[in-house]
Amino acid sequence: MTAAKTDGPADAKAGKTEGKDEPDGEAGKKAEPEATTGKGLRRRKPKLPSTRPPGAPPDPWTAFAETSERSPGRIRRATRRVGRVLIHEYALVTYGSLVLAVLLTWPTLQYPLHTFPQDIWDPSRQAWQISWAGHILITDPAKLWQANAFFPEPYSFASGNSMLGYAPAGMLGSGPVAAVLRYNILFVLAHALLAIGGYALIRQCGAGRTGALVGAVAFAYAPWRLAQEGHLDVISAGGIPLALAMLARGHGWSMRYGFRPGRRHAGWAAVGWLVAVWQVSLGFSLGLPFAYVLALLIVVVGLAVLVRRLRRRSPRPVLGWRLLVTDLLGTLIFAGVGLLIALPYLRVPDTAPAGTEIKFFSPPLRALLIGPAESRIWGGPHAVPRQSLGWPAEMALLPGFVLYALALVGLVFSVWRIWQRLLLLAAVVVSVILTLGTTFFEGRWTYLPLFGHLSSAFGVRIPGRLMLWVTLLLAILAAGAVAEFVRRAEHLAAARMPPWPGPWLRLATLVPLLLVVVETWNATAHPVVPEQPAAMRTITGPMLVLPTTALTDQTVMLWTTSRFQQVANGSGGFAPQRQSELRRSVAAFPDRASVDYLRQLKVGAVLLLRSQVVGTPWERSGDVPVDTLGIRREDLDNNTVVFYLN
Repeated sequence: MTAAKTDGPADAKAGKTEGKDEPDGEAGKKAEPEATTGKGLRRRKPKLPSTRPPGAPPDPWTAFAETSERSPGRIRRATRRVGRVLIHEYALVTYGSLVLAVLLTWPTLQYPLHTFPQDIWDPSRQAWQISWAGHILITDPAKLWQANAFFPEPYSFASGNSMLGYAPAGMLGSGPVAAVLRYNILFVLAHALLAIGGYALIRQCGAGRTGALVGAVAFAYAPWRLAQEGHLDVISAGGIPLALAMLARGHGWSMRYGFRPGRRHAGWAAVGWLVAVWQVSLGFSLGLPFAYVLALLIVVVGLAVLVRRLRRRSPRPVLGWRLLVTDLLGTLIFAGVGLLIALPYLRVPDTAPAGTEIKFFSPPLRALLIGPAESRIWGGPHAVPRQSLGWPAEMALLPGFVLYALALVGLVFSVWRIWQRLLLLAAVVVSVILTLGTTFFEGRWTYLPLFGHLSSAFGVRIPGRLMLWVTLLLAILAAGAVAEFVRRAEHLAAARMPPWPGPWLRLATLVPLLLVVVETWNATAHPVVPEQPAAMRTITGPMLVLPTTALTDQTVMLWTTSRFQQVANGSGGFAPQRQSELRRSVAAFPDRASVDYLRQLKVGAVLLLRSQVVGTPWERSGDVPVDTLGIRREDLDNNTVVFYLN
């Protein structure tokens, strides 16, 4: 008995060991003779074979066994991937931004072939600019800056913001109708891009979806923008926040979470630089301040990297070599494109001293509380204070009282840290000071050193357009407050039984968004574009169209988009002295002096529109005898008269 008790466990252990090291069949054979029924021993059952013997029929029970799921094919994988893309957060933001842009700019797309938003003057010129850029880049890119208007003025395309970034759209279609349609579509898309860019930047900073949505809508549809609806170049600012968001994403930086090296991605930084280059190609009125901001950020990031490197807080490089190369190339390309576009502007003669124009357009501090006439909410109530502004179209700079309120709340109740709120507040103050131009201590240490030395052709002599940066900073502050409110609401909902927010709590998180949308309600006019005279599709240039004024010439420029014939008419961001001289010299046309003057300019034909010369110096020009002047007159119809000077 003693031997059995002593040897039994050892034998059992040996049997277990062998069963593990050898195949199941051999283990079963060895286990059988060792199994005993002695006292204190437990009989082990032999293991069953796991495989069927050779030649045995197939097991019928395998029909009920579980089968492995087939892996999806290429088509199914591609479909799933496309589906995930279509319902991605930023895809939904894009859909919503497009719908919101159509609604909040209505009725722009109600009659997109025949109307312009706000007025017909500046939109006509900018529609011509986009058409000319697309046309000339296909036919003769070397003559880009020698446009068909302002004949024979050199570098005539540098008559305002170039809008070169929209040149691909200008390659589609021809004629005034296509130009009007193209302008209206780009106008709506520019509003959508404002919202998308604002959302991306605020989201990248670390705000939640609701906070980013409120901030993006407040930024994109601030009431002061309603006064700029006739300037597509000013509305087209969505690339600024979008480029900043992509650059921050590429460098792994977030205002809420700090610098995260694991999230760095050189690809995002490269796309951010490309968007920045596209933005500056649209014009310098917004592009030049954007360049200053990028330069400031480069200096700040460079100093931060240097400090971290000296302190050796991280064994790895703060920026990888790919990111460094991307930033270096991006900076060089951005600066190179900007300088290349700036060269023609530097050759354009200046019109007036910079200080005089900047002082004229500098708004007072109270302008930040006055809404434009195009605002359906504040246009009427602010009519009297708006009359006290020197130039209301550029000085009614209200970003929205809802935005003001949310930003103030964001100073004390926010997801941002206290030092970040104070930094945002300081940035808002600096931006407001720059927006005031010469109103703040005559701008000697603020606006004038940055922009006062540039020609008026750059379009940077209107300080009020820097309200873009004030609105963006206020939107970030406001988004912090809304994000904190939503976070508190979610914590409150989690404590409920069941843990799900009720409908009233959900609606409460959307109240700020509804208030912002209501304040952006517009009353923008949409006048009908004058119809193109049939003669503009047949007569070749160089020619002059009468009447010629600073406003009507912009419509004439639009009419030339059928053939792009050279015309002496022209108007834009600057008013060359030769244009004023032209209008004075032809005021008595047709007479000997005006005919000689036009021949000296090599103008071969004059087109007079009877329906538009009423009340102008050319009201009776179509009936004056011209036999003694050596020119020929032809009445094309009841409205059009053509004078051939050669």
